[in-house]
Amino acid sequence: MPVALYPGTFDPVTRGHMDIAIRATKIFSKVIAVVGVNPAKKTLFTVDERVTLARECLKDVPRIQVIHYEGLIVDCLKQTGATTIIRGLRALSDFDYEFQMAFTNRNLHVKAETVFLTPSVEYVFLNSTLVKQIASLGGDVSSYVPECVRKALVRKLAGQKPPRKGAVA
Repeated sequence: MPVALYPGTFDPVTRGHMDIAIRATKIFSKVIAVVGVNPAKKTLFTVDERVTLARECLKDVPRIQVIHYEGLIVDCLKQTGATTIIRGLRALSDFDYEFQMAFTNRNLHVKAETVFLTPSVEYVFLNSTLVKQIASLGGDVSSYVPECVRKALVRKLAGQKPPRKGAVA
């Protein structure tokens, strides 16, 4: 079975991310969760923090490795010997962007294949931005993230100013 990359910002890793990674191990001999740097995204956690949290969340899952990579995912594909990129699709709105990325990656590296996995139904609505918004307003995110991530969010957000009064989450 081939090796696959599961790239993402993972800011922070959620149960939805974990669901996709774990289910991918049923298809691939090894899944490498690639914590990436996207210059277009402002992250709450540093790269090192995101890698540490992802490793903690996935430590008990055989055949999943967590790495950090900066650069084009097709270059990471070549360097790791992986053959496939895993992407999660939560809704139709994700499809246009993901479809474009899949074709761009294949154009950059002819052997780059993308496999789309849909999350389990309980995670279809879940994303890291939503988790950060709920946590920043003092909401309980324990059903969306593992305990280590919940604690890291509380610690990280305690050092930030609260949202402006009347601001929409």
